[in-house]
Amino acid sequence: MTGFEALLQPDRGEAAIAIRPVAAAAAEAFRAGLSGAARAAAEGAGFAGKEDEALVLPGDDGWFLALGTGDGACHRWTLAAAAARLPAGLYRFEGELPEVALHGWLMAQHRFERYRKAGETRGPRVLLVPDPVAMARAVVQAEAAARVRDLVDTPAEDLGPGELEAEIRALAARHGAKVEAVTGEALIERGFPAIHAVGRASPRRPRLLTLEWGEAGQPLVAHVRTGITFDTGGLNLKPGSAMALMKKDMGGAAHALALAGLVMDARLPVRLLLVVAAADNAVAGEALRPGDVIATRKGLTVEIGNTDAEGRLVLADALALAGEVSPALILDFATLTGAARVALGPDLPALFTNDEALAADLMAAAEAAGDPLWRLPLWRPYRRLFASTLADLNNNAESGFAGAIVGALFLEHFVPEGVPWAHVDLYAWNPTARPGRPKGGAAMGLFAAFRLIGRRFGQ
Repeated sequence: MTGFEALLQPDRGEAAIAIRPVAAAAAEAFRAGLSGAARAAAEGAGFAGKEDEALVLPGDDGWFLALGTGDGACHRWTLAAAAARLPAGLYRFEGELPEVALHGWLMAQHRFERYRKAGETRGPRVLLVPDPVAMARAVVQAEAAARVRDLVDTPAEDLGPGELEAEIRALAARHGAKVEAVTGEALIERGFPAIHAVGRASPRRPRLLTLEWGEAGQPLVAHVRTGITFDTGGLNLKPGSAMALMKKDMGGAAHALALAGLVMDARLPVRLLLVVAAADNAVAGEALRPGDVIATRKGLTVEIGNTDAEGRLVLADALALAGEVSPALILDFATLTGAARVALGPDLPALFTNDEALAADLMAAAEAAGDPLWRLPLWRPYRRLFASTLADLNNNAESGFAGAIVGALFLEHFVPEGVPWAHVDLYAWNPTARPGRPKGGAAMGLFAAFRLIGRRFGQ
């Protein structure tokens, strides 16, 4: 998965092939300034400086790459088209190279090869970087994004609750963190009945996984994530078309591992509590039924209106646990609702929060990191939509309205009053390939969250 460190080198002035950025507004002047053969090639190709355009052109000393930048700003994915287009070699970007743009260069050369017979054959495309510190940070962030991709892309046959536990234990071992797992029937004994109810039908036992890291006296940051390693929908069975991508329903847990790794690698001055609720939502004789009423760790009862609204059930127990240790901040990431995708599409995670200062800080972090979020409201009058005549709550709204908001409002019941909390409802998947972003698993909101923690707690 790694090897990213070989794709960036400090720029010591050695000979390298040029990458020349061209904004759309400057494309006509760029073409006019080229020599005869290069001008003919650029005009013949219709090179217009559009984003993701990359064209090899002859130059005075060999050849160079003209790279379209659209509006002229370099962002996270600007260099992805270049890295995807070029042969192996040593390259230099002509112009100011922002640190965030290194990410696209690295991720365009990442491939998930666990199930492939043959890997990349072109060899590495190496970029010369003026700032070695930026280079090192970019490698760490690319490794985190690749971890998300690889975990989400792994089929459920090879990534169940037990394998998620192994990933968390391996991460903890690298950083001297403490891990605890509560598994199977012990979930009932230890007060996690909702997680048990969701996962009890699967032969792969559900579990509550915690990782603790950091020094006493530092502010406690709780990361809470879903790890539904496959979601059939339960007895409210999904149709085949909807079930096809459900290996990705553990995308929240994949983000948890990546974010925890970033925090520990950077040695941010926080105590970290990672909470992952891992389960298969399976169909069997023991499966949760529509109409059942289950308990939760907080003591609230939940009527099951739909067994396919299981992510909020496991998060309920996990959030309650996180709230018991007086955290300074709770962040939860989950592939919770299709409604968020209907509202915002696949690229834009929905952000919900109970704290205005946290909302402002997260949106600023997202903007600075080039890792977008979009805030949706916790419209509390919609709590009426999941009222139950039998229990304290229903896990499903009777209407199909405001599904993402309803999911977030359900979770808010399990967050202690006064604790800043943010919920990110994300897709964790690219439905179509783009430079640096192949079809498959995708990190979303990861770098916004990492930047937020660093800015809030002393770095």
